Amino acid sequence: MKAIVVRHPGGPDVLDYTDVPTPTVKPGWTLIKVRGFGINHSEIFTREGASPSVTFPRILGIEAVGTVAATSAPDRFTVGQTVVSIMGEMGRAFDGGYAEMVLLPNDQVYPVHTTLDWADLAAVPETFYTADGIVRSLQIQPHDRILIRAATSGVGVAAAKLIHALAPQAQIVGTTRSAKKVTALKALGFTDVLVTPDPINLPDTHGNFDKIVDLIGGRAIRDSLNRLNEFGIVNSTGELGGEWTIDGFDPITDIPNNRYLTGFASSEVAPDDLQNLLDFITDHHVDVHPAKVFDLAHTADAHRYLESGQSLGKVVVLP
Repeated sequence: MKAIVVRHPGGPDVLDYTDVPTPTVKPGWTLIKVRGFGINHSEIFTREGASPSVTFPRILGIEAVGTVAATSAPDRFTVGQTVVSIMGEMGRAFDGGYAEMVLLPNDQVYPVHTTLDWADLAAVPETFYTADGIVRSLQIQPHDRILIRAATSGVGVAAAKLIHALAPQAQIVGTTRSAKKVTALKALGFTDVLVTPDPINLPDTHGNFDKIVDLIGGRAIRDSLNRLNEFGIVNSTGELGGEWTIDGFDPITDIPNNRYLTGFASSEVAPDDLQNLLDFITDHHVDVHPAKVFDLAHTADAHRYLESGQSLGKVVVLP
């Protein structure tokens, strides 16, 4: 089969489109024919060598959608059944979705029912599942004023779409470093867009917010907490600022009184939540179409596009 193999850390050029043996089913595992997968920033970090636990060579890919090709659990799965997989160390401890076929542990293969086409379904798992977890944690109210930091990212766009479907009257403000993306963000439902060259420390000219989606991570959390209205919530999920942790963080002094900080880990997958998300997308006509689609042979170009700063929304590959 064809796959994208990384033999050593580096830039997009280390993503080698090549022939590898097709995996064979073993006890406890299921073989999936990959119909699509999304490109994620965490895979870029791994490709660059920033995931110490990952050894090379490795086929990357922390998510995939497709159909069951063969299984060790015929009582649980049917050949041809539509399934989704997210996280669970795929693409890290074992080979992931950047391939025509992927062998996965049975416990991280999730059957789904959906009418979405493969491109749209491929845009959902990691990105919209993460965005859905973030949005649910924020306890959105009808007239909330909500800030999304790193609004042009896949999760940022997905969160805005879900919030708009859930609470059409809510004000959604996004941040971007590029003035060229303002019009596109407003077309996606953002009420206002803050163009700021410094994504870590925002200007004080736009007031405070009831809820904040912070996709920057550790470097921006203190700034986000100080921009909350009383009883507001920050959800910090992401590391687009390049730092996972917060050095010297003191919950007593760094979290202002009567403000709240939470997060969401997509590694904890609840199959019912995944199906409920797909149903919500269908019932509320949420546009999940990816920003750009590549084929497997051009996965390196997908990485280049995501890293270019020109992307807006989810990037997917259809083998």
